[in-house]
Amino acid sequence: MRFICYFIITIFFFKQSQAIDTVAKQAILYDLETESVIFKKDSDKLMSPSSMSKIMTIYYVFKKISDGELTLEDEFKVSKKAWKKGGSKMFVKVNDKVKVKDLIRGIIVQSGNDACIVLAEGLSGSEEIFSEEITQLGKEIGLKNSIFTNSTGWPDPEHLTTVDDLLTLSIRTIKDFPEFFHFYSEKEFKYNGIKQLNRNPLLFTDLNSDGLKTGHTSLGGYGLVATVKKNGRRLILVLNGLNSSKERAREATKLIKLGFNQYQSLKIAEENTNLKRLFVWAGSKKSVDVYNKEEISITIPKRIKKDISYGSKIIEWSKAAARLDRENQKDFFIYSTEIIRQAFLKNIQANSLVTFSPKTKFNFSSFSKFVTHNNIEDLTNEFEKAFYHTLRNGNSTMIMTDLALKLTKAIHKH
Repeated sequence: MRFICYFIITIFFFKQSQAIDTVAKQAILYDLETESVIFKKDSDKLMSPSSMSKIMTIYYVFKKISDGELTLEDEFKVSKKAWKKGGSKMFVKVNDKVKVKDLIRGIIVQSGNDACIVLAEGLSGSEEIFSEEITQLGKEIGLKNSIFTNSTGWPDPEHLTTVDDLLTLSIRTIKDFPEFFHFYSEKEFKYNGIKQLNRNPLLFTDLNSDGLKTGHTSLGGYGLVATVKKNGRRLILVLNGLNSSKERAREATKLIKLGFNQYQSLKIAEENTNLKRLFVWAGSKKSVDVYNKEEISITIPKRIKKDISYGSKIIEWSKAAARLDRENQKDFFIYSTEIIRQAFLKNIQANSLVTFSPKTKFNFSSFSKFVTHNNIEDLTNEFEKAFYHTLRNGNSTMIMTDLALKLTKAIHKH
């Protein structure tokens, strides 16, 4: 039997170093280049996304174009339902045929509910079927808690998503359709003689935002999905549950500026870097080199760069470390440079284990996690409890060593 070792590098920093806060009910601030969450608040809480859900409608349209099933020059006829729809409008007229490129601008720039329905009916036959299709598409692209009951974000107790999902949707939009993303940066659009400005307040500031979408309903309050690229870094901000458009603009500006001014990217290792040699128990070789396939980097507060620590650990125990006064900020998969044969036993998986000493706090050594036989599992549970105790107290290395010896002896009996 052969197996490959997998490790995780985990980055820690002190929680009290974070000084970001917001009056928004839900929020998340994310650095796209390092794939790091800078700040979040109730980001997994279900909420009404209002017109921010139109990003999903547009994603569907972009995908149809990318797949060759639709073009920007195609036209759709305006139904009476679309024309009558209330709220923000593009001001299309009944029976008019409108080009897809104009409907896209009518949705992104003018937040037109009528334009959404025209596209929904044109693509799927009805808004109801379209809503089912974008809900399914959302699941396919990684949205975990989103249900769309309409194409517009019109208030509906069952039309729900989360800030986390809106972030995922924004990331997918940016990465999947770079050739169409310019639509989100357009500041104004004129249709049927009526010129309207984009409702995204950050487009009109010195931040030079290039997207994405605002939202407001009685259920969701005022919200915004915004992104700004500066000096090679792109930040994405999602806010919801604010009390006014002024508060939305103020909070968005504040958080984006904090993200750029007080945080920086820290590169840990270039891609394909040999990181260290780890000892392997019960393997055909005593040690193995481990490396990262992708660049390892993270966004951190500038003032605590010297306090950052990182190291490899057992994957299943990484969450335990996050419960300390140090916060687990990001995990990276590390791979062995070769396949290791097991020496004696079946179902052995080599991993790396964190141990502690009072001075160094994080001192990394290796251990094998065994997943067979009840008595071994009992010892593993006892070992795990000691590990948690070590996390809390930082002085139980001897206990862990003793249990490791017990576990090793028990395994070799089998």
